[in-house]
Amino acid sequence: MPFGATTTAAEVIDGVDLTARVAVITGASGGIGLETARALASAGATVVLGNRNADKAAAAAEDIRTTVADAQVELGQLDLASLASVRDFAAWVTERHDRIDLLINNAGVMATPFERTADGFELQFGTNHLAHFLLTTLLMPQLLAAGSARVVNVSSNGHQLSGIGWDDPNYQAREYVPWEAYGQSKTANILFTLELERRFGERGVHAYALHPGVVTTELDRYLSDQDRTWVEKRITKGGIPRKTPAEGASTTVFAATSPELDQYGGAYLADCQRSDAVAPHACDLADAERLWALSEELIGPSTPD
Repeated sequence: MPFGATTTAAEVIDGVDLTARVAVITGASGGIGLETARALASAGATVVLGNRNADKAAAAAEDIRTTVADAQVELGQLDLASLASVRDFAAWVTERHDRIDLLINNAGVMATPFERTADGFELQFGTNHLAHFLLTTLLMPQLLAAGSARVVNVSSNGHQLSGIGWDDPNYQAREYVPWEAYGQSKTANILFTLELERRFGERGVHAYALHPGVVTTELDRYLSDQDRTWVEKRITKGGIPRKTPAEGASTTVFAATSPELDQYGGAYLADCQRSDAVAPHACDLADAERLWALSEELIGPSTPD
C-alpha cells in the first residue's frame, strides 16, 4: 500500500534497519520531532536530540526509552536563538561522533511577535534558517564522513506567504509582519536545501525539504486569537485535514530513509511523496546560491572546502 497523507512514522520506518546509524534531530522534545526520533530509534539509530528546554528533553528521552526497547538516546543543549549555543552543540556532537548519517533540522517557531535572537537577527529567520544553516555547515565534516548521509529540512507550505526580503531580511527598516516573516523563513529552508544538494550531493550528502502537513503541536503557541481564527478559516476553506504528530512526522522519516529518494536529492516532499507545490520564489537556483552567500555574510563562513 503506498504511503500518503494518513501514513504514520511507524509505518514508514517498518522494515528499515538503521543499526549503527547516528541521527541528530533539533526540536525533538515534542510534536513531530519527538515522533521522528521515536521512529528512527525504533529502527536502531542512535538519536541525538538537540533541545532548548532540558526538562522537556529529558521527558522526551524517557518517553522514547519507555516505548522503544534498547533505544539509544543522547541529549544535548541547543538554543537556536543563539549562534553561540549552536556552535557549542555542534562541538559537543562532533566530540561524540565522527560520523553523522542523518541531520533532521526540525525545530522552528511560527508567526512570533517581533523579537530578535541573541545575535540580532529577526527571530523566525534567525531560528528557522540561520541557526540550522550554521549547524548543518558545522556538522558537514561528519556528514561527509558517513559516505552517504541526508539532511532533512522541515519547511512548510507556509513558504508560499513570502519570498526572501533580500534588502532587509531581518526587518531592520521594513514593517514587521509575523506571517510574512514566517513565510520568508520557510522559503529559506527550501532554498537552503537546493544549494546544499548542489554543493554536496555528488559527495554523498543529499538534502530534502518538506511540508509536514497541518499538525496540532506547540508551534502555534504564539498565535493570537485573531490569528487562530484566520488559520482555522484557511484550513476549513481548503478542506485540509489535521494530522496527528505521528502522521506529521511520517514525511520527515520518509525523507530520511526512503531509498527511492536517492536519485532525487533536493526534492520538496509532502504526504510521503515528491511534491511540485513549491512557489516560484522557493525554487530559483540562483536565489538558492544567493541565500547561501547572504547567510555566510551574516554569520561567517563555516563550510569545508
